Amino acid sequence: MKELIFGGARSGKSLLAEQRALASGLHVVYLATAQAGDGEMVRRIAHHRERRPADWGCAEENLLLAAKLNELAAPDTCILVDCLTLWLSNLLFAGQAATQAEAGLAIDCPVFRNETDALIDLLPHLPGHIILVSNEVGWGIVPMHPVSRLFADEQGRLNQRVAAVCDQVTLVAAGLPLLLKAAALAPG
Repeated sequence: MKELIFGGARSGKSLLAEQRALASGLHVVYLATAQAGDGEMVRRIAHHRERRPADWGCAEENLLLAAKLNELAAPDTCILVDCLTLWLSNLLFAGQAATQAEAGLAIDCPVFRNETDALIDLLPHLPGHIILVSNEVGWGIVPMHPVSRLFADEQGRLNQRVAAVCDQVTLVAAGLPLLLKAAALAPG
């Protein structure tokens, strides 16, 4: 099963994803996309680590997510990807997208397009249970800064594309899950 869990900052989406991974009964691998670039991110990463069971595996990948998922996925494994939002940010700044947006240019960023397309193409074919966590960033005002607008637009597009290929999609607000797309039950 492929599952997207998304919501706002501190909505409870990561906690729900961890609960679902634990409930899967499968071997769990936590796939982190964050980079500890400052003290605040170091604290966030530590908080997530402390909350996870000790027997879970952990892998890190900040750019080549599809390749890492392909490497780790197995029928007896649940991979929890936390989160697509940080991965997207990494992609936008790894190439020229952020610089191009800042300059008011049209965005031409092969690393961004190639990696997001690779994820969407691969997800339906992966074995096991894949849980993807993402932020909903489009419910506020339109950002004033061109890079922020690019990020909000691309996050919305990514969430739509991932939701389309996932079996189940859950929105989390105030710690409460709202099922938007339910996985079909297997016959029998």
